[in-house]
Order: sequence, then C-alpha cells, then structure tokens
Amino acid sequence: MGQATTSRVGYLIKRAQTVLHDAMTEALHSLDLTVTQFAVLTALDDEPGLSNADLARRAFVTPQSMHAVLQELERRQLVVRRTHPQHQRVLQAALTEAGRRTLRSAAKAINAVEEQMLCNLSAPSRSKLASSLASCIESLVEGAV
Repeated sequence: MGQATTSRVGYLIKRAQTVLHDAMTEALHSLDLTVTQFAVLTALDDEPGLSNADLARRAFVTPQSMHAVLQELERRQLVVRRTHPQHQRVLQAALTEAGRRTLRSAAKAINAVEEQMLCNLSAPSRSKLASSLASCIESLVEGAV
C-alpha cells in the first residue's frame, strides 16, 4: 500500500476503527461479551426502555441482528424486555442487576483499551481529536441531507 493511501484521513479513521474494534473484542472476550452486546448494555444504562429498533441504530446493526443480540442477552439474564404500555407490539429492554454488574466490568476493560489508544495524547489533544471527529461526522451528515 502506497504512502498516498496510508496518509489519507479516511483510511486512517477506518484503520483506527478496525484496530480499536479488535482490541475491544479481545478485552471483552473474558466476559463473554461482543462489542455489539457491550454497546447494547451501555445504551440501556444510558436510557432504559429502548426498543429493538432504537438499539439497532445505536449499535450500528440491523433490527434483525439486534433481535438475536437481545435474545442472547435475555437468555443470559443481563436484559429483560417488557411490552410498551401504549404500544403492545413494541418491547422495551432494560438491564437486570446482573447486566449492570457485567456492564461495570466491561466498561473497565473498554476504558483500559481507550486509555491505551490515547496514551500518547495530552488532555488538550484528546479534546481536539474528539471535537475534530465530531465535526467530520457533522459535515458528512449535513452533506447527506
């Protein structure tokens, strides 16, 4: 691969995402969690009662894939789903106490991965990176409209 490819910002973002995902997968392995399952637990901790469709959007998977993820989390008693009070066809998910405990352990593992990724950046550089990435995302979202 040539210098022109490996110095492109889009390539570097994708490479960072791939390496980060691999490191997160490894960190979650001992907890028997996938990155998607971690995303679901995190989303439900932030906002209990999310639907399958909401969770799918937050975890970047299809609703069909999310259904399987939620079934597995329910089987492991990390999540419960209940019928929405006004919309009988919608199931709302919430963490169980076991789900909260698992999430705390998983968050520690993921925080360590993120810290390793950012260890060579100062606090201002970390802030600038987050701001720059958010700006890139916003520019592309606005351009898609």
